[in-house]
Amino acid sequence: MQHRCAVPSCPSGIPEQQPLFRFPCDPLRSKKWVEKCQRQELLDKSPEQLYKYYRLCGNHFESSAYSVIIPNLYIKRRSKETVESKKSQSEPAKEDVKTLTDEEEYKEYLKSLFEVLVLLGEQSIPPTGPGGNKQEGLGSSNFQALLEYRMNCGDEVLKKRYDLNKECCSSARLNQLIEVLEKCLHSKLIEEVKQNGFFSLLTNDPIKISGDSYLPIFLRYVDQSNCQRERFLGFLSFEGDGDALAEKLLSEMTDKWNLDMEQCRGQAHSCSGIHFSKIKTFAAKVKEKYSKALLTLRSTCTLNLSLAHGMALSGVQLVLSTFKKIDSFFSQSPLLQEELENAISIYFPDKEEKAKELKEICQTSWTTKNDAFEVAVQILEALLLCMDSVHDNEDMRWTDEVAHNALEISKALTDFDFVMALIVLKNTLTLTRAFGKNLQGTATDIHFAAISVKAVLHSLREVFDNIDVYHEFWVEEAVNLAAAMEIPVKVPCSFLRKNQSETGAIRPESYYRDHLSVPVVNHLISEINELFCEDHLKALRCLSLIPAVIEQQKLTEPEEESMQVFKNDIPNAGGLSAELHCWQVKWSKMVKGETPPSNLHETLQLADVKFFPNMLAVLRLISILPTLALQDGCDVAYKRFQMYMQNTADKFKSRSLAFLNINYDVEYDLDAIVEAYMKAYPDGKEL
Repeated sequence: MQHRCAVPSCPSGIPEQQPLFRFPCDPLRSKKWVEKCQRQELLDKSPEQLYKYYRLCGNHFESSAYSVIIPNLYIKRRSKETVESKKSQSEPAKEDVKTLTDEEEYKEYLKSLFEVLVLLGEQSIPPTGPGGNKQEGLGSSNFQALLEYRMNCGDEVLKKRYDLNKECCSSARLNQLIEVLEKCLHSKLIEEVKQNGFFSLLTNDPIKISGDSYLPIFLRYVDQSNCQRERFLGFLSFEGDGDALAEKLLSEMTDKWNLDMEQCRGQAHSCSGIHFSKIKTFAAKVKEKYSKALLTLRSTCTLNLSLAHGMALSGVQLVLSTFKKIDSFFSQSPLLQEELENAISIYFPDKEEKAKELKEICQTSWTTKNDAFEVAVQILEALLLCMDSVHDNEDMRWTDEVAHNALEISKALTDFDFVMALIVLKNTLTLTRAFGKNLQGTATDIHFAAISVKAVLHSLREVFDNIDVYHEFWVEEAVNLAAAMEIPVKVPCSFLRKNQSETGAIRPESYYRDHLSVPVVNHLISEINELFCEDHLKALRCLSLIPAVIEQQKLTEPEEESMQVFKNDIPNAGGLSAELHCWQVKWSKMVKGETPPSNLHETLQLADVKFFPNMLAVLRLISILPTLALQDGCDVAYKRFQMYMQNTADKFKSRSLAFLNINYDVEYDLDAIVEAYMKAYPDGKEL
């Protein structure tokens, strides 16, 4: 968290390529750096503090300044000055250490503890290490090891305190440090969001940590430099059901986190079938209390996969869980991918172009894309051949674990419940595939998608009105595919066990009509109606403000009616018509050869957008819609969340440390954190 540029609103953020430079120890040079930073709160900090805790990135130096980092040249030009400077500073430094008051010494000691804890959090290293919390003392922990390293490197204050009281590494002290650090960073995040106005609330699939369920919470907003931002706010307990759980979640966000939900303008939730009803209740409660929080799709998941995940049907969930296993299976080794490609060649001997196309698709993350179900149907036989070949393991190429995983996938693929659900999903979601693809496209594509929702719903209703006819075709397709794969056509065993008296009366055609086809089409109509309500569509149609959309679609009539959805959130609703007309004229009369901004980010970065305050407000509001994908580099929080959950062993997963790791780039004031700790634990010196 300290490894970022100290200049306010530096576009480098956490620099991927720009180097970071410490503040100089020399007081005069340090003062000049502070003045250039234009951060008043740094003026009171000593050169030693600035040297230890603050950095500037390479964006703020002229090329001539870099000559001093060449070792030989640096020694040649600066050696005398450096030696003299060090001599002049070394004596006062020793005196400073000697004259530190007990309170100042204690603060420095706490800073050392917090710095070590922050480093562990940033690197996703569990402080407790292999020993866990089994011992009261953390003598063999990672936290202890780094403290010892720091003492060996000359941290005298830490060494003195540690020698006097070794309880600094106790579980109690560590928990206190984590609690205060998390609380301070949380307050910083909430303040950051408040300063930037409106936001959207996002949740991910509930996760298990230490045996309990938690709901990950994210916020999306637009910062002062008109850039999209997404922050991870933490985990909330997801234990309970219905309205009580929804009320508890909202209460914790507003009361415990001090989040002003009146500023919430959108919400989106990624969830699977088993959690779907709980999440729906929570979303409904948010909408009931905060009517402006539009329920939308979340851009991190494609439309078709999102719609499927919301279906609590056994066959559908079997398909989705098998997709995850397939994705994980082929990521283990490129040799497994080769095995699948060989199987595809066997099943498409006379269609080389088709085989080549399918092989290329299978080299991507096809199980997460809008056409995943269609691709799965095309390669299903080849996929089964591949799994059986790996499981047989005749040439002993695969480990027992790989062979076992292949067997598990093979069992799923040869279940008629899987085949029937896959066929129904393929045929129904074909109707929403183009719509979903447009939602992930350019601003023009998304604008078109907002106009085409009615056509999609019309097609789905037509299928529902003639469900018997369509279902008959789907059953025939599934039965033919099952016959080719030698899969028996039958009702799921789980259903037969629950309804033993009806074993002979239920036919597969009737069962799958009532328990699959009808519920799937019903769900699709209901979800699209809810996710793309009229206000949401109006907001998406406001993408017509983007200059490239104006130019491509030759729009002459401003979509003022759509923008009325934001009438209470713009600075001058009365002047909207005139301002909108001026904006439209400006971009419809471009000079030939001029390239207009093609997306929200480019439009918001225009120098003259500030002269159109209503347009700026609307563009900022559209930017926080969860439906729209974030610009590259703005989705760091979500990516780090995924990395933490995938790469951290279950026994080491921690809500607090996940929060520190994911929010590694949040600016913080170490002095303020130390003060907060001393206020929260005034008797901390005694530990």
